[in-house]
Amino acid sequence: MVSKENEDEHEAVLTAPLALEGGLAAEYRQPNVLQQVFGLFRGIRPGTDLTNFQLPPLFNMPKSQLQCYGEAVYCIGEDYLKKCARGKNKFDRFTSVVAWCISSARPLIFGLTPFNPILGETHHVSRGTLNVFVEQISHHPPVSALHATDTEENIEFIACQNPRPKFYGTGVEAVIHGKRQLKLLNFNESYEMESPNLLIKILPFPSSDWTGNVSIRCKDSGLEANVSFGESRSFFGLRGNPRSVKGKIVNSKTSKTIYEIDGQWDRVVELKDTKSGKGRVLYDAKLGITKLKTPSVKDPKGLWATESAVVWAEVSQAILKNDWGKAKEAKKNIEERERRLRRERNSRGEAWVSKHFRVATTKEGDWDCWPIERLVPPAPIAVSP
Repeated sequence: MVSKENEDEHEAVLTAPLALEGGLAAEYRQPNVLQQVFGLFRGIRPGTDLTNFQLPPLFNMPKSQLQCYGEAVYCIGEDYLKKCARGKNKFDRFTSVVAWCISSARPLIFGLTPFNPILGETHHVSRGTLNVFVEQISHHPPVSALHATDTEENIEFIACQNPRPKFYGTGVEAVIHGKRQLKLLNFNESYEMESPNLLIKILPFPSSDWTGNVSIRCKDSGLEANVSFGESRSFFGLRGNPRSVKGKIVNSKTSKTIYEIDGQWDRVVELKDTKSGKGRVLYDAKLGITKLKTPSVKDPKGLWATESAVVWAEVSQAILKNDWGKAKEAKKNIEERERRLRRERNSRGEAWVSKHFRVATTKEGDWDCWPIERLVPPAPIAVSP
C-alpha cells in the first residue's frame, strides 16, 4: 500500500515498511537487478570506501535511509519497547531490552538500498504515545541522529548512526558506527548498545544479512549482554546460519553467565536460565515484524519540506511506476540542488548546523549527538498501534 498525500505546498509518498511477511518486498515488485548488481561493481577495487558512491535509481527502494531507521522503532507488531518499561525487575527489563534490540533487525531486499538522505533531511512519525524524530546531521560522511520519547511509558531513545560501507571483492560490508542509548526513566536505568553490521554478498550466492557482535550494557543494573548476529560461513557459503542470534547475559561485576541466548532473528530466539536450566521464548519474529502497517499523513499542513516522504516523493513515485527516466531526472535534481547549496555555504564561509541536535566528533572520527529538545512532539505522520 502506498500512501500519497496531496497538499498545495508538499506531497508525501509513504511506502510499506520492511517486514518479514508482506511489507515493501511483497508490495513493490522490483525488476530483476542481479545482472545489474554484477555490472555495477565491475571495476571497483576491493577495499574501496563506498560512502560517496552514487547509485542509479534502479538500485533504490522507494524510501530514505531515515525512514528505515525510524521504522525499526515505530513499526512493530508486538510492542517490545513497552515491555522494557513494564518489567517487574531488572532482569525482566534487561531481557526485554535485548529482545527489542533484536527486533530492530529487519529483512533486507537484495539489490536495493534506500536513498542516501540529504543534509538536514528529517523524518517525524508517531505511534500512539511514542514520537520518533530523525535528522540527517551530516552528508559526507553520512550520519543520522534519532530521538524518540514516550511520555506514557517514560521512555527516551537516542541514536547516532554512521554507516561506513566498503567493497571487498565478493560483497559489501557496512560497519554501523555510533551508539544507541535507551533510557527507562521510571527506573533511572540507561542501556547502551551498538548496531549489527550489514553484509551484502554478491558471490558465491547473492544475499543481504546482518552480522557482527552487539554489546548491550546497563551500568545501573550491573547487567551486560553480548549478542552475535550470523554465524561465520566458509568462502563458498556452505556452513553456518546467516540469520542466527547467539549470546549470553552476564553479571558485569562477576562475569557470571545468567542467561544464554540462541535462535534466529527472523524466527524465534530463546532465553535459557543457566541456573535452573529452564528456557522460554525471548523474541518471536512472527509476532514482532510481520504484516507491519504503513504510516499515513494525519496532518498535511504539519509536513515540513525537509520530511523524507516529501523530499523523495517524486523519485519514489517514479520508481513505483518503473519510470526510470523520470526517477533519474528527479534524483539528479535533488543532488544538484544539494551541491549548489553546499557551494553557496562554502562561498559565505558558513558551516551547516543541525537545528535539532547538538553534535560532536572525536579525533578518531566517531560521531555523537544529543537532542536539543527534551521531548519529541506528536508528528504529522502516524502509524496505527
